[in-house]
Amino acid sequence: CILCKVKDMSEASAALESAIMGLLVKRQPGKTICPSEAARVVYSAEKDWRSGMVEVRKVASDLAAQGLLEVTQGGQVVDIKCAKGAIRLRLPPTH
Repeated sequence: CILCKVKDMSEASAALESAIMGLLVKRQPGKTICPSEAARVVYSAEKDWRSGMVEVRKVASDLAAQGLLEVTQGGQVVDIKCAKGAIRLRLPPTH
């Protein structure tokens, strides 16, 4: 897997952070992305990008804690640490 190939987890996290933020800035203001979109970008060489979803959620949680993105469910902002099931990511209104 790609996580096995990187020299340290911070490289994978940095790649995911870059993918998440890159996808978000390309969207119209207020629009969201699915975390799996970032996983597919970073783990594109992998047959099963799903194996990276735990790390994607961790990186998204860190970005949300920094105020750089919002995590939503059903259009409402939620705490990713409490969210069960499908989530979406978006830039906060100030960006």
